[in-house]
Amino acid sequence: MEFVDAMLEDLRWFGFEWSEGPDCGGPWGPYQQSERYSFYRAALEKLRAGHFIYPCTCSRRDIQAAVTAPHVENDAEPLYPGTCRDRQFSETQAPARFAWRFRVPEGEVISFTDGHCGEQAFVAGKDFGDFIVWRGDDVPAYQLACVADDAAMRITEVVRGADLLVSTARQILLYRALGWTPPKFYHCALMADERGVRLAKRHDALSLRTLRERGETPEALRQNWA
Repeated sequence: MEFVDAMLEDLRWFGFEWSEGPDCGGPWGPYQQSERYSFYRAALEKLRAGHFIYPCTCSRRDIQAAVTAPHVENDAEPLYPGTCRDRQFSETQAPARFAWRFRVPEGEVISFTDGHCGEQAFVAGKDFGDFIVWRGDDVPAYQLACVADDAAMRITEVVRGADLLVSTARQILLYRALGWTPPKFYHCALMADERGVRLAKRHDALSLRTLRERGETPEALRQNWA
């Protein structure tokens, strides 16, 4: 909770306000993801019952090494080559550790209107492949957790960075498979350094706390970002 409290404090300093959350409660709690496991498990079972997902034993290294796994521009992962897509596991043959992967409708165009970036369209199987919804360590992956949380909390508008545009296409497929209505999306431009490289932890980008300790003001940071 120490780090959560620090993040909330920094967000307040920056100028954000919220009416519900882990610090103030609200009607759609709990607000700690560690306490929402049952929501994610229920969504997983619904996907499994609808045959939208399949078990996958491939590691990241396996996928990287696959000759048939082309890389997609601006995406962190190569396209999944479909190694486990048609494999059949019986109850006795099931591996000890595997992930659940969503089977995308190859060739289908997933389109949506973004509040900032306008009309968007991504081709399943080309711009993104079958993706993980439940990890091998029995933890929900980002795509499923995000959709399950937003649906359960009645979220109507999602604002996030433009680097997640393709994730929206994946999540729209999850909303459809689960029978839920997706929210509206607004993907904003990313903050960048003086060279135009987007700020990220892997590039040792400065945290909001560090900028604050250096004497930066919320007004100046918001102006630079705008």
